[in-house]
Parts: sequence; C-alpha cells; structure tokens
Amino acid sequence: MPKAPAAKNQQERGRRKQKAARSFLVAAAAGVFALGAAAPTPAAAGTAGPEGGDARISTAFSLPGAKVYPEGIAADPRTRTVYVGSYADGTIYRARPGRAEAEVFLPSGTDGRRTANGLRVDARGRLWVTDSTTGVAVYDTATGTRLAHFEVAAGSTARFVNDLTLTPDGTAYLTDSIRGVIYRVTPRQLAAGSGVLTEAYDLTPALRPRPAGTFGLNGITSDRTGRYLLAVDMTAGDLYRVDLRTGAVRRVTLTGGDLKAADGLDLSPDGTLRVAHNTTNTLTRWRLGADGTRARLTRTITDPSLQIPTTLARVPGRVLVVRSQFDRGGPMNPGSGTPTTFTVASVRGL
Repeated sequence: MPKAPAAKNQQERGRRKQKAARSFLVAAAAGVFALGAAAPTPAAAGTAGPEGGDARISTAFSLPGAKVYPEGIAADPRTRTVYVGSYADGTIYRARPGRAEAEVFLPSGTDGRRTANGLRVDARGRLWVTDSTTGVAVYDTATGTRLAHFEVAAGSTARFVNDLTLTPDGTAYLTDSIRGVIYRVTPRQLAAGSGVLTEAYDLTPALRPRPAGTFGLNGITSDRTGRYLLAVDMTAGDLYRVDLRTGAVRRVTLTGGDLKAADGLDLSPDGTLRVAHNTTNTLTRWRLGADGTRARLTRTITDPSLQIPTTLARVPGRVLVVRSQFDRGGPMNPGSGTPTTFTVASVRGL
C-alpha cells in the first residue's frame, strides 16, 4: 500500500495537534469558570451603585446560529459597525448600524481558524482576531482578506492567546492566560505580514499562585497616551500595570472591590475603567488614578440577564456587552443546558 505524501501526513498531524490543544483549552476554560462561579461577587449585587441611578439593560442585536457562544467584540467608530467572534467555532459576525441581527462576516474555518477570542479594530479599520490555539490574524474589514497573521512559536508549552489591546502607535499587545505573558506585534511586524509572536513581558513573577488548570491573565487595555497597559488576573482578582517605557510591572491598588472573574476591560480616555465579570453576571465601573496605579470602584451592576458577560465595547451613549451563555452547553458546562438566542446586550448607565 503506497505511503501518503509527506504534506498530507503533516496536515493530518497538524489537525490532530489542534484538536488536542482545543480539548485541553476547553477543559482549562471549564476549570477556571467553575472556580469563578464559586468565588464571591466582586461587589454588592444590584443595578444601583455608589454613583448614578439604575442601569438599563436591553438587547442591541442577535447573532444567528444555535451554538455561537460568543466571546469577543469590537466596534469600528468610523462606520459604527460592530464585530463579534464565536468561541465555539471561530465565526466572525458583523452587525451593521440599525440592524436587529448580525450577519456572518468570516465563516468558521476561515484561514484555519476554529475559535475566536479577543477582537479589536485599529485606527485604519483593520480587524484583529485572536485564536486561543495559535495566535492572531488581521483582516481587511472591506473585503475580509487576511492581511497578516502571527503565531506562538512552534513547540511552545500549553498556551491560551486570549485578549488584545492596541496602543496609539499601532502596536498590539496580547495576553496569554496560561503562560502569564504578554505578546507584542509592532507596526513593522504587521507590515511584514507574518511571523512569530514576540514575548514582550513576562508577568509570571508578579502573579499570585493559582490552582492548577485555571487561567491567570485575561482582559487587557491601554491608556490613550500609550504610557502603560492594564491586564487583569481573573482568578486572583488583581489588576496589573505594565509601564511601556521601563517595562516595570506592578499590582494596581484596588479600593472598594476586586476583579475576580473579570474578563473584558475597557478604559475610556477620561480614566473610567469598565469591566465584565463573567460567572457573576456583573459589570463594574472604576475610577482610575492619573498614573494608573490606583483604581476605585464606583458602580456595580449584577443581573442574570447578562448571561455570563465576557467582554464589552463602548459606543456612543451605551456599552455593548457580549452575552456568552457559556454555562448553557458551552465551555462552562459542556453537554448540559440549552442556550436561548445569542444576543449582545445594550447597557446604559454604566
């Protein structure tokens, strides 16, 4: 019987390796979500907070599909288009202004992508999409063409490329929830089109010890001047500041609460930090100090209608929040529960 060509064997090995990595990541995700579910809520429950009146939660738009399990979201301020990624199969959805339902922009399997985590639209309208199993890809939002892709070095230990942020100079920074590092993609690397993800900062020495099988770093954001990054340790509930000039890493002093189960982060130019806490169905708002070393809790919204919020994006007049439903047959509870229609929430008052 003739042997299969080497290329075919290599492709098959690649598929098996990706499947094994995917199984490991689902198990790890289930572990960390279970841990988060057992943790106390980050602050007192309720829609009212220390500042402001009641919040208003409604539905912004729906996502087609029976098992979407969305995780990431990004808004393009130039076109008011919103993009949402599916953790389950890597589909990228596009919600046009005024539409009640999003449409498929990049189908599952595009360029081999089977999962999607963090999403961001840069100043030139390019869409960045992380794939937890491999790295990050960049797409033209007009045509859907992949413009660049960067992957974790072959042979690396277990990894989970999670969220990303973009600084004013066009540099992208990405968290790895298992390895505890922050990767970097510079504009020069982006222009080259492909390459290995560069490890820019190792936060492992600063992170508190965590139970085996749980995640550390998750959401990441940056200040408007490009001075520093903020990255959250969702298991310990800590927030870390990374100085982009010196590389110094320090734990941010939090007053009034913590960031346990924190997933997505959004930092406004005025120093308002908004956070989605997944397993506690909570959104929090923080006032960040001028240098980013202190943060004070100013608002807490806890509501089961948030359906395990994984991240959020600011648009004029409101905040869009991803309702993942991870606990209904998704990564938190594989094989149990039936999700309702997948939607993105509109929250006013956060």
